[in-house]
Amino acid sequence: MAPAAAPTLLLSELTNGQEADFFALLAAKETLTTRDGKPYFRVTFRDAKREVSFPIWGDAPLAAACKDEWKVGEFYKLRAAYRETNFGPQLDIRRIRAVTDEDVAAGFDSSMCLPKARVDAAIMFDELRALVVETIQDEAVSALVAAILDEYRTELLRLPAATHNHHAYAGGFLEHVLSVTKTCVYIADKYAEMCPEMQPPLDKDQVIAGGVLHDIGKLRELQVTPMGAEYSPAGVLIGHMLQGRDILREMAEKHPIDPEKLLRLEHIIIAHQRLPEWGAPKPPMTPEALLVHYADDMDAKLQMMMATLATEPHSGPLTSSKNPLRQRIYRGPLVIAERGPGEDGGGIGAEGEETAGGGDAPARSGGEAPTLFG
Repeated sequence: MAPAAAPTLLLSELTNGQEADFFALLAAKETLTTRDGKPYFRVTFRDAKREVSFPIWGDAPLAAACKDEWKVGEFYKLRAAYRETNFGPQLDIRRIRAVTDEDVAAGFDSSMCLPKARVDAAIMFDELRALVVETIQDEAVSALVAAILDEYRTELLRLPAATHNHHAYAGGFLEHVLSVTKTCVYIADKYAEMCPEMQPPLDKDQVIAGGVLHDIGKLRELQVTPMGAEYSPAGVLIGHMLQGRDILREMAEKHPIDPEKLLRLEHIIIAHQRLPEWGAPKPPMTPEALLVHYADDMDAKLQMMMATLATEPHSGPLTSSKNPLRQRIYRGPLVIAERGPGEDGGGIGAEGEETAGGGDAPARSGGEAPTLFG
């Protein structure tokens, strides 16, 4: 008799002890050894909102398939039970196979396994483009910036802002750039009003256009993969600041602007990270470049802090320093609520080694190897 069908859910929807069919990305697979020198694997499956890392022991029925067949970066359909244990979240896998064309025809979409921005990328793109048209007064500059957005719209809709640390998810680029640009609109108005004696006057168009274009070189620095983004060869060898200047220059040949304004906008792009150790060939040398730098830096660092406060697994008034900011963050004498989907913890012991044993050790899927889906 065929086994009863399990409900099809998202990995992030599963509650403790629940068994279901779901799709997941194999995001990582490591070959490790126990303290006794026995080999095993540590695998990580994920969807858009939850990531689960757990061991596959060397003598478990799944070990051979894990070693020889499971490939990082590929999508799988699993039937498994999700369990919260003292060693972190676990999956007790009953069945597993690679995603097929039939799954795609039935509605599987790889984006369901990838983290993404909270707001739809197309909505953010339209809002960013509208800001360009509505707030940049110089028609030639506005047309140039809008043309760059239009030229790369498809790529921008799925581009992360980084490989890790901040806005490292589909749509993260637009989320970050839209936020920075909104800040630029505000501070450009504020400081233009506060400093009327500045000579030359603060160019608000430059601040806003710089906010939109400061990271545009990431179109060539990053390449999107099933697991997010990784650096392209050009990204490693050249970086996004110089490539952003290249994109600006290329498009300015089709949509020319005043040469002085083009020079100043190029400077904003190549100086927005300020320090040589951060990749900037020049520090900000105009008021407009300085404002864009701090708008960008504030948005990136605040997102890192918010993410740490949302996912830090330990209770208490202070977080650990194991976060992108490399510092402890004070949150006060709060009672930390139970963590939700996408905020799962480790399975790593105090000395950085895998923990195992006891009643909460990962199940070995019974005495028989899991079968494939029919």
